[in-house]
Amino acid sequence: MKSGIVPTQQEVRFENHELIVSKTDTAGRLTYANRVFMRVANFPEGALLGKQHNVIRHPDMPRGAFRLLWDTLAEGREWFGFVKNMTADGGYYWVFANVTPDRMQGRVIGYYSVRRQAPKGAVAEIEPIYRQMCTIEAQAGKKNAPDASIDWLGAQLAERGVSYEQFVLDCYKRHLAA
Repeated sequence: MKSGIVPTQQEVRFENHELIVSKTDTAGRLTYANRVFMRVANFPEGALLGKQHNVIRHPDMPRGAFRLLWDTLAEGREWFGFVKNMTADGGYYWVFANVTPDRMQGRVIGYYSVRRQAPKGAVAEIEPIYRQMCTIEAQAGKKNAPDASIDWLGAQLAERGVSYEQFVLDCYKRHLAA
């Protein structure tokens, strides 16, 4: 593991009313982390601030998902998606994330991220998709991995007649009510 943290099968849950909030600069370095974030991720503030937000990236997350995130933000739009994160001690937690450009005088100066507990049904729906994306990425090689998994995901969503954003928003809403 790049971070040196060994993933475990220990899931961390948090209350449905709690929000994980963070802020980064334009390079993705954390400039703010709320107490819920620190508690759930099991990182002290000093181990987060100034670090790349991917310090909590779980190896089960396909690189293509993050390419979609950064491409969406580069277009000046907000991004929604499901993310599996890793705690400081190797545990994991699933979130439904909303990442929004932070602007000052019309210029993007960073990004806000607000995350909610992902509904279990939504996780059950997205996990096989992410597993397939990771498999595709492993076969495509490091350089082509994100594009290969995004191409596959795009084809799957085209068959359903939905965009990525519509798919994740519908998935979240459908399973939130369940």
